[in-house]
Amino acid sequence: MSDTVVHAEPYGSLLFAPEVPCFIISWSGFANSEQFRFLMNRGLELYETEAARTKPLGWLADTRQVQAVKPTDQEWMRTDWNIRAQRAGIHHVSFVVPETVFGQISVQNYTHNVAEANNYEIATSQHRTLKEAKKWLKAAIG
Repeated sequence: MSDTVVHAEPYGSLLFAPEVPCFIISWSGFANSEQFRFLMNRGLELYETEAARTKPLGWLADTRQVQAVKPTDQEWMRTDWNIRAQRAGIHHVSFVVPETVFGQISVQNYTHNVAEANNYEIATSQHRTLKEAKKWLKAAIG
């Protein structure tokens, strides 16, 4: 099965992968704070709608093309989005690792922030390919 694009912007897309099943947020370059938060929030809205029909349901971040994520956006993820995501049912996040060092630092910071959190629990895993990320997520949520 192929992934279905459910929302697209110039800086990233949201896709649905029914074989996992999961939503994929796929970044295609730099997103400013407004764009970053918009796509993350839109993804969470779509996740919540689909989660009413599909259980279990996962979240995958294809960050191969992500650039640096601003510290203020990382803090927003840590103190706002992650809490709402866990409440919506996201307990596992699978990453396809970024190609740039700045993107890698951003994903490492996210992973560190999640590991240190005491008001939500989200397991993370990083993979070199989309296929590996999907395989891990399918096993984790299954």
